Amino acid sequence: MAAQRLWVTGLSWLLVGCNGSDGISPPLPPCTSGTPLALSIGAYQSIDPGRVSGCIVFPATASATEYLLVPQSATGTPNDSQSFQLVGSDLTPSTMASLVAAPEAAPTAVGPAERFHLFLRQAERSRAYPVPPQPQRAGGGQQAVQAAAQASPPPRRPFTPADSGVINSFKVCSDVQCRTSHTVDAALMKIGQHIAMYVDTAAPTPGLSQSDLDALRAVFDTRLYQIDTTAFGRESDIDHNGVVIVLMTNGVNELVKAADCSSGVVAGYFYGADIDPFWGPQFNNGEIFYALVPDPVPTLQSCSHTVAEVKRLVPVTFIHEFQHMISYNHHVLERHGDAEILWLNESLSHYAEELGGRSVLPADTATFCSYVAGDLSNSGTYLQSPQSHFLVDTAGIGDLANRGAYWLFLRYLIDQYSADTSFAQRAVFTRKLDITSLTGPQNVATQTGQSFALVLERWALANWVSDLPGFTAPSELRYKMWRFRADYPLLRNKCPDPGTGVPPYRAIPAAFTLVPGVGAGSAVNLSGVLRAGSGTYFRVQQAAGETGFGLLFSNGSGGRLGGSLVGPLFHFPVAFNRLNVIRIQ
Repeated sequence: MAAQRLWVTGLSWLLVGCNGSDGISPPLPPCTSGTPLALSIGAYQSIDPGRVSGCIVFPATASATEYLLVPQSATGTPNDSQSFQLVGSDLTPSTMASLVAAPEAAPTAVGPAERFHLFLRQAERSRAYPVPPQPQRAGGGQQAVQAAAQASPPPRRPFTPADSGVINSFKVCSDVQCRTSHTVDAALMKIGQHIAMYVDTAAPTPGLSQSDLDALRAVFDTRLYQIDTTAFGRESDIDHNGVVIVLMTNGVNELVKAADCSSGVVAGYFYGADIDPFWGPQFNNGEIFYALVPDPVPTLQSCSHTVAEVKRLVPVTFIHEFQHMISYNHHVLERHGDAEILWLNESLSHYAEELGGRSVLPADTATFCSYVAGDLSNSGTYLQSPQSHFLVDTAGIGDLANRGAYWLFLRYLIDQYSADTSFAQRAVFTRKLDITSLTGPQNVATQTGQSFALVLERWALANWVSDLPGFTAPSELRYKMWRFRADYPLLRNKCPDPGTGVPPYRAIPAAFTLVPGVGAGSAVNLSGVLRAGSGTYFRVQQAAGETGFGLLFSNGSGGRLGGSLVGPLFHFPVAFNRLNVIRIQ
């Protein structure tokens, strides 16, 4: 027993020493000597600071030289972070200058809409759905229903083969944690091959016209359904009716109160409890997408929404949320595993939005813009300050910049690991990510055949060099379907803004937003926080004939950063902090 206690104590010390937590490791000596890092133009390397005592040496140069540096947390552990310093010095002992912290983005205020979406994804992961008390009926009902406290779904009448006015009852979340629910009556308005559209009988009037409903039914049924099921796989059919229900109800509007409208709205959602085999009878026990209704005045206790706004927002939201429904089916219902982790689940849904936009090209650029504007806006915000945001996280759904990171990372994966850029081949890859019991980093590593850390490192470099003018990026460091330096300003100036109906679309960046700091290697003085998946960008420029320099990559107290610890006791490195370097010139 004594030997066993000694082994545990030793292991604990080893883990602390490897992770290099602030205040634990002794300060590292200045980086003033070592074997120079020899890179040709276009060559790159990812350096584990734990293997070199944090010291990376760059050689003298006969010609003008430029390197891109990206200190990064290449970890698959959600929400992981560690403080760091990256300090340059001449290759002789010298006094290090004071540190300059990388600028942090201002914190994003999270409104009820994003809190609701975070609740939905976290509830899917835990499968711990709140069981609401007996719901109260919303006004305007036309059909008596049993009390929802009974463990049975609301009554359903058989669908008719044509449009019908049949009334059905549904339970709808009354708050952003779904702690309470209420029952609404809704009329079956449109039936397609895959979609059945219901509208709340108490919805504000005049609301959507028959032609509006026809148009929405058509886009759901003949375009968006086909895109999602091709790209991600089929949905479940636990209610055996052969369709996905689109329920347009006042309850979605009223998840966001009038005082909170400026923080964002809920345009629609999917709730995993509706199809979960354990919880389904407590809820609607069927495949349902919930959507808001028009209310221009407004008459509901919520935000104003015009008919045009609803027609623009709801299809984009449907294709996004339908991916979540499909993912839940494959991960939880079919394979009895965990729901996909938040960041990868959301990345697939944001990619679904892009697919909806691409499906209307080249004929309808305005509709294309309405689908992709959110992804472009979010990604631009992320690239403006990547060091301030997580890629790998389980809590950042309310941070639109995090969502931008999700989409960018998946876009890179799709471009790199699909056989070609056709929709058919891209769908082969994305179906692998959804039709599996694997989640998160393990899912990515399995479907790409690469370690998760390696994929992260390459993605971090690709964000800067993919379409860098005057530079030919290695093929593995490229986006293939987006050229962001050109596409941001092009689409901003081409897309009509929803507020004015004419360009520019002000949410889309006017220019490429990733702007690394620039300076001499010996003068590098960076500090900040490494957040899981993300990094800080800096360009080192050396003049012709300039001497070499060293970089000391340490934790926030100047001690050893976490390095890789691999052995018979560990199946993966304990820590993944990296300094990614690529020579640009």
